[in-house]
Amino acid sequence: MAIPTLYEDELGKKWDRCIADTMLKFGGGLLMGGLTSLILFKRKKWPVFVGAGFGVGLAYGNCERELKSILTIAPASQKV
Repeated sequence: MAIPTLYEDELGKKWDRCIADTMLKFGGGLLMGGLTSLILFKRKKWPVFVGAGFGVGLAYGNCERELKSILTIAPASQKV
C-alpha cells in the first residue's frame, strides 16, 4: 500500500526547489553579467546587476508557476 504524500511535505519540496533554482539562476546571471562586463563594457558594474536581475526574475517566474500549481484547488465538477 502506498504512503500518501502530505500537502506540507510537497509544499516544502517545492520551496526547496525554488530556493535552489533561485540561487543557481542568480549565480548564472552574475557570471554572465561579469563576463559581459569584462569583454564588452570595460569592467562596468551595471551588466553584473542586470544579469543577476534577469536570473532572479526567471527564478521568480518558475517558482510562481510551481507554487501556483500546488496552491490552486481543482474546481469540483458541477452537475447541471
